[in-house]
Amino acid sequence: MKSGEVFYYADEFNISWHPTLRAMWAPVGQQVMISTPAQPTRRYGLGAVNWVTGETVVITRLHKRRREVAELLEALLDKHRHETVYVAWDNANTHEDDEIEAVLRSAAGRLVLLYLPTYSPWLNPIEMLWRQFRREVTHCELFASIEALIEATRAFFDGYNKRPDGVCSIIGAHPV
Repeated sequence: MKSGEVFYYADEFNISWHPTLRAMWAPVGQQVMISTPAQPTRRYGLGAVNWVTGETVVITRLHKRRREVAELLEALLDKHRHETVYVAWDNANTHEDDEIEAVLRSAAGRLVLLYLPTYSPWLNPIEMLWRQFRREVTHCELFASIEALIEATRAFFDGYNKRPDGVCSIIGAHPV
């Protein structure tokens, strides 16, 4: 990347109050029981990871519509007020519309959107970060409330922003 340019991979992820269940060790003849809430409450994360530094920008919302996607792009532009921001992401229908176009216009050339091929999550390294998030935060874990889950989500990303080299390792980036 040239000086004055930053490159992000971006995507959305689900934050479900229902724990994701994975294989677990248990004593022979005993089944591990994981409590689940009566109704699966959801929130959504929208995030971007800087390919060079490993820093993340993640917001949590009730929905993952075009407005929320525009908020993520605005957050990236706010973080990099004097740089050109490149964002690579998938072809989700929430990534194209008037609200996204309005952000592009207001950025006056400082925002460049790059679209990955349809149905190719393996091309977006942020998917590996979402997988790590689920491993560390939600697998086989029931939180007391959705608010507690959101707080654990923030703590996960805040923790990795304090050591972004860990994110680079997760997403396979090798900073120069």
